[in-house]
Amino acid sequence: MMLDVLISGGLVADGTGAPLRRADVGVSGGRLVLLPGGGPADSGGARVIDATGLVVAPGFIDVHTHSDAVTLLGEAGRELAAAPVRMGVTVEICGNCGSSLFPALPERVPALRRSSRAGFGGDIPIFLDYGAFVEEHERAPRSNHLTSLVGHGTLRAGVLGYEDRPATPAELDTMCALLDDALAAGAAGLSTGLIYTPGTYGDTAEVIALARVAARYGKPYVTHLRDEMSRVEEALEEAVEIARGSGAALHVSHHKTAGRHAWGRTRRTLPRIAELRAQGMDVTCDVYPYTEGSTSLSAMFPPWANDGGTEALLDRLRDPGRRDRMRRAIEEGVPGWENTVGNGGWDRISVACAANHPEVEGRTIAELGGDPVDTAAELLLAEDGEVTIISHSMREDDVQRVLASEFAMIGSDGVPKPGHPHPRLAGTFPRVLGRYSRDKGLFPLEVAVHKMTGMAADRFGLAGRGVVRDGAHADLVLLDPETVADGATYADPLLPPSGIQAVVVAGRLAVEGGTLTEDRPGRIVGR
Repeated sequence: MMLDVLISGGLVADGTGAPLRRADVGVSGGRLVLLPGGGPADSGGARVIDATGLVVAPGFIDVHTHSDAVTLLGEAGRELAAAPVRMGVTVEICGNCGSSLFPALPERVPALRRSSRAGFGGDIPIFLDYGAFVEEHERAPRSNHLTSLVGHGTLRAGVLGYEDRPATPAELDTMCALLDDALAAGAAGLSTGLIYTPGTYGDTAEVIALARVAARYGKPYVTHLRDEMSRVEEALEEAVEIARGSGAALHVSHHKTAGRHAWGRTRRTLPRIAELRAQGMDVTCDVYPYTEGSTSLSAMFPPWANDGGTEALLDRLRDPGRRDRMRRAIEEGVPGWENTVGNGGWDRISVACAANHPEVEGRTIAELGGDPVDTAAELLLAEDGEVTIISHSMREDDVQRVLASEFAMIGSDGVPKPGHPHPRLAGTFPRVLGRYSRDKGLFPLEVAVHKMTGMAADRFGLAGRGVVRDGAHADLVLLDPETVADGATYADPLLPPSGIQAVVVAGRLAVEGGTLTEDRPGRIVGR
């Protein structure tokens, strides 16, 4: 067999969690060939990469990203799109938290485009179906692979708009039909973001009906719970009810217990998930290795304030009376609303991305002075609703408990927007390998790799990925286990990691010597 590349002298972490072993790894026609290690291998004219002292692992699979549009932004998105690849991510799964770039009825597209700007960082397209999403991405060169979930919030807005009301039976049938078409075409599953409008307007029965469609295709129900704070256990039980009622596998996104009223609750949520698994339920979760989250500033306001979409929110923010009502809602709470500020405070909400006012980035809403509700409202108005924040809301012991759980895989929840995005976009995977595996000894390296590769591929049906074995797709990471570490900080969030020596995507070098190459071998996968 003629090899294109021969990676010689390294230790292989094969993605299954098995102990490291010495082997040479060849690439031929975009597929892997394993060769006995320990002696010189015949390169047969292939390019030889000396991996002495390095670990050869499957390319990392980031199960939770918001990279839906970044490569469609052209030059504006180039540096942001490079960040995941430089940390070893060869497959990104987008369409999370109920927000995807498809599907929609034609008449709903303009409003969807307007309200999606805040989440995706620019004037981005909304596609009528998954096929159009794929076609557009195939025309935009990318360094790594991408696949997408179908967002419940997008489905809802794409059929009935941003109104706070139940879907009619006919509207729900249309949502199910659009979802069915997308899953049949290759979308990876169904996602919800039940704290975000318009997804929060959907009740449990609506989500069960949609999750039944995912179950028919053997694809998971992936959920940002309706509450990750004081009502996190109740929200987890709603997700369990949806899984049981639909028959779909359950995957809990970025599992956390955030806000002072929920700190320590992982001592209850994680045993509950373990109990469900012992009873036979197919349930997993993902986690990012930080005590800070990130979302839109508009999500700090009550759901009724966002009824009707971005323009309706901005109109309400201009009205002093309704702004006062929002202030009271944050102070007193609203039944069924997560209320991030009420669980933490404005001094824990810092501005990440505000394109027209970069001077406020990195500062908390409280630090900006004045009444914080007025300050937040005026910033949203000045930025046309497009402000991303970082929420300092979690506790380290909770993060470590989730990371160490046998059913937890790794997802960055990266939000690739200009400004000061959360450093998880560029640092998640090396941070797990360096800080938590090597330095804190939370789990051995081969277990860390399994969480990033084989476990993720199994959950999302990515056949032939996430493993180093004969015939697998040639997506690989070469890392130095002694030096791998995250470099990204809140002040400089796109700094590349150390210790990621090379990244191979589809058998071609996407990163060499820690630097992104000019090659763009990435594709839409799972079609």
